[in-house]
Amino acid sequence: MTVVTRFAPSPTGFLHIGGARTALFNWLFARRHGGRFLLRIEDTDRARSTQEAVNAIIDGLTWLGLDWDEAPIFQSSRAARHAEVAQRLLAEGKAYRCYWSPDELAAMRERAKAEGRSSYFDAKWRDADPADAPPGVDPVIRLKAPRDGDTVIEDRIQGPVTLRNDHLDDMVLLRADGSPTYMLAVVVDDHDMGVTHVIRGDDHLNNTFRQWQLHEALGWTPPVFAHQSLIHGADGRKLSKRHGALGAEAYRDMGILPEAMRNYLLRLGWSHGDDEIISTEQAIAWFDLDNVGRAAARFDLDKLTALNGHYIRQADDARLVALVMPRLVDALGDALHPHAADRLAAGMASLKERAKTLVDLATAAEPYARARPLPIDDKAARHLQGDGVARLREVAADLPATDWTRGALESRVRALAEARGLKLGALAQPLRAALTGRAVSPPVFEVMEILGHDETMTRMNDAMAADW
Repeated sequence: MTVVTRFAPSPTGFLHIGGARTALFNWLFARRHGGRFLLRIEDTDRARSTQEAVNAIIDGLTWLGLDWDEAPIFQSSRAARHAEVAQRLLAEGKAYRCYWSPDELAAMRERAKAEGRSSYFDAKWRDADPADAPPGVDPVIRLKAPRDGDTVIEDRIQGPVTLRNDHLDDMVLLRADGSPTYMLAVVVDDHDMGVTHVIRGDDHLNNTFRQWQLHEALGWTPPVFAHQSLIHGADGRKLSKRHGALGAEAYRDMGILPEAMRNYLLRLGWSHGDDEIISTEQAIAWFDLDNVGRAAARFDLDKLTALNGHYIRQADDARLVALVMPRLVDALGDALHPHAADRLAAGMASLKERAKTLVDLATAAEPYARARPLPIDDKAARHLQGDGVARLREVAADLPATDWTRGALESRVRALAEARGLKLGALAQPLRAALTGRAVSPPVFEVMEILGHDETMTRMNDAMAADW
């Protein structure tokens, strides 16, 4: 059997964290077993579905590196096939036309609520004589669901789950206007796409009982179901925007690397011993459903950014330059130095050691990327006040014209500090402030080497000419 999984989002919003994890688990399971991972856009709710949401979902999956193996299927394009299956069930006596109006159904619910009954549906039309149909009323088509016994599902994550059949009503397959319902469309599409495993959130578990009954009515073998628990915030409450429940594009904009997000989402509800740092290649080799936990996972943005820092430190410098440069172009505009990319490439090994996100990295890289005049922040300005400029003048006068390497520069400035009876920081901090505009930066002698003699001297002259 070839394993076939699918990710089936509704295009009514962005690709949120829960959806991204569902997509990842399905993708990993298919890749682990040499199978296929398919994408289905469940756009049967035409009023709420938007092209913007479709684009956001596809962009999010692409950014995460979760590639699908066939062209995406749009559920709305298969309405005729869904209706055909409903008509087949009607012809086989496994479905029926129901003439209850929405108002009548609402009245049934109110009566059941007042009487304390969980079941409200009156199946009057299930076995009624077609001659009794009210004139001028367009019926819905409902499934003749089993009335007795239980529906039992062997869920790969939750274990055996059971529901009494008398707790389920006869679900609608086709609406009065002939359009298929979500329940019908999902079952037909999963069958026609050859889906073997449905991995999704446990908020779909109740739907599964209905879908199971429909598979059986059609004589189709249901897929293997696996329902993972939902993601909560770090405080244990339902995940919301205040916890970081944003779209995938928001995390990309925050400067999260896709491999870090994959690693983090993998560990939200799945484990492999004590392993925390898990490459995508290793995840494919290890992933299975047995190690998916039943307890709700907790999303922690601080843990995600800390993990992202690890992946930034491991990332190729040239790749980081390519990712950071567009951010600097947006941030600096006309103030971007023409040699910014070259300077970033030279300084990236140090810059990335302190960054947790690409935003951090871009911010740290600004002194390399910015053209003069360099803005000096308040903390840096304090190092230029008092004796700061005088000490900067001493350093400027003592710098070599040749051998402009970090080692030679440090030796020169260190010797000057010793000759003046000063600690190195007394000279290095004004120098750092003049060259970077900040009180914290990569090693200042490395900065000097990367900026080069001319840029270093002109930045120092700018600082020495200012009124502090």
